[in-house]
Amino acid sequence: MIHSTALIDPSAELDSDVQVGPYTVIDRDVRIGAGTVIGAHVTIDRYTQIEPGCRIFHHAAIGAVPQAVKFADEQTRVKIGRGTVVREFVTVHRGTGFGGGLTEVGEENYLMAYTHIAHDCKSGRRVVFANNATLAGHITVGDHANVGGLVAVHQFVRIGDYAFVGGKSAVVKDIPPYVIAAGDRARLHGLNRVGLKRHGFSQEVRDALKRAYRIVFRIGLTLNEAIQRVEAEVDPFPEVRNFVAFLQTSQRGVTRGRGSRDLG
Repeated sequence: MIHSTALIDPSAELDSDVQVGPYTVIDRDVRIGAGTVIGAHVTIDRYTQIEPGCRIFHHAAIGAVPQAVKFADEQTRVKIGRGTVVREFVTVHRGTGFGGGLTEVGEENYLMAYTHIAHDCKSGRRVVFANNATLAGHITVGDHANVGGLVAVHQFVRIGDYAFVGGKSAVVKDIPPYVIAAGDRARLHGLNRVGLKRHGFSQEVRDALKRAYRIVFRIGLTLNEAIQRVEAEVDPFPEVRNFVAFLQTSQRGVTRGRGSRDLG
């Protein structure tokens, strides 16, 4: 179960069936849940919690101190959610005391090779990060979102539930839930229709989201005007309310479509 060349601090807590590959290093104050498989040459630093059923491939580095000049070696943490897959050369950094103290990867995420999750980021459930997806600090990614390969996301940006960010995009403003975004700088390209259908959203919900999207992004209204019209004219499905709430709580401003001004 644990290779003879692995270096594991005696205070680390590993469930009895955790597997650890050769030359892996596990520091003190680490907890690893049942059924987790850790490959060769992995580094897991202190204050890291890995939930049951994860798979961590060789040369991943989890729990290193954040790349933040204000970080003062405070006791901050990383949590990897149940059933998450971490592929080769992925890096996940600890949180900061000024950013909430926790970097959290949600349940059943899939982090492809060379993904970077910086300090104080949080992802929801079943998020996919393709190869070389790069998140700066304090980013939030919603449930079932897809972040494409070579995507760079600016600090403090939010990516909504079921959003799809196309490869090689530079994301500098919030990406609402249920949409497709792509480009440098990223712009919206409509609803994530294929993703919504695959996840079982009804035709009625998809039609309502399409109408809400058109009101907000296609007819030139201000954000407040668009929200008022959506609330007055679109059936209030939970998904529509989620879409509106995301827009209302944006701090960085919301990305718009090509040829349109941004929503501040």
